[in-house]
Amino acid sequence: MFERISVDQEICGGKPCVKGTRIPVYMVLELIEAEIGFDKIIADYYPNLTKEDIKACVEYAKMLVKEEEIHFAAELRE
Repeated sequence: MFERISVDQEICGGKPCVKGTRIPVYMVLELIEAEIGFDKIIADYYPNLTKEDIKACVEYAKMLVKEEEIHFAAELRE
């Protein structure tokens, strides 16, 4: 499903990374959160990434949020 994302306990402590790199997905997402565009991320931070790699990071994060189940304690619902 995510050909560009890998999880390996021996790389970055098992954090999801862009495949073939030691660049954690969360670091790419932090740059996007800081409103840094894909072209600038590639030019100034990670020149070995492609736009497709960055998009895969976003898609991976979306999948995690979509699949996550949230359970609220009864007192929080009132």
